[in-house]
Amino acid sequence: MMSKGKQFKELINSKEILIQPGVYDGYSVRLVEQAGFRTASISGAGVSESRMGWADRGVMTFEENLNNARRLADCSDLLLRADADTGYGNAMTVHFVVRAFEKAGMAALMIEDQVWPKRCGHMAGKACIPAEEMVQKVKAAVDARRDNDFVIVSRTDAAGPHGVDEAIRRLNLYAEAGADVMYADALLSKEDIAKVAKNVPKPLIVNMGLGMRPRKTTPLMSPKQLQDIGVAAVSYPRLLTTAALRGMMNALAVFKDEVVGQNKVVERTDLQVGFEELNDLMGMKFLDQLEEKYKGG
Repeated sequence: MMSKGKQFKELINSKEILIQPGVYDGYSVRLVEQAGFRTASISGAGVSESRMGWADRGVMTFEENLNNARRLADCSDLLLRADADTGYGNAMTVHFVVRAFEKAGMAALMIEDQVWPKRCGHMAGKACIPAEEMVQKVKAAVDARRDNDFVIVSRTDAAGPHGVDEAIRRLNLYAEAGADVMYADALLSKEDIAKVAKNVPKPLIVNMGLGMRPRKTTPLMSPKQLQDIGVAAVSYPRLLTTAALRGMMNALAVFKDEVVGQNKVVERTDLQVGFEELNDLMGMKFLDQLEEKYKGG
């Protein structure tokens, strides 16, 4: 059977751009799989915010991140790309981080060149470690994997603090060190995205939003537009976290206003998923079958 990493490589090297919704918990990973996607990216920010209750500023530990990734792999057949932040230390620690995420069932693992504690790629105040230090982390990651097809994704955040040319220089160094896939974060124009895609030797991933644009950040582009300028994959890390938050805000507003404030009995199927639909999504039928199969004895 083809390994998860090899499947991921085939998809990202195909002519069609690879689309990766961001996932962070059991609900989101099951919904993405149910929707027919083959791959997803685990949003480090989404995991930090939902599990820790804090913004993506390095609060979440390696073990918390790893355990969450393992659970998502256990309940899904998606090819998952995990986010290992900066590798939780130096090149030596990267060795153990890669081994752990590969064993946890990931298809790919992303490591970035920010200083620790890191911050979300679109936040102000980012700083990067020297490129030479990141090269050693990449080499350690490549050497650590047991399956040569386990995908190492090297991300640079250098475009913001140092400019797009420095981001390109770094990605070429990381590719030379053995990284399989490149990831350039927080590119601020279509021209910058095209320039990076043209000047790196490995498949390029960029991230996109879904209309969240009250600030200057990566321009909104369709998958086809990205494919046409040479991008191999696009990730939507905030797609489901922000949608879930908006849904919860809307439901709480109605609950507080009408149920608590006006003492009403409210039925709003537009605000909530039904009990049966929820159970179907979360694998109740499979659990019933297991229970029935091993009943008695």
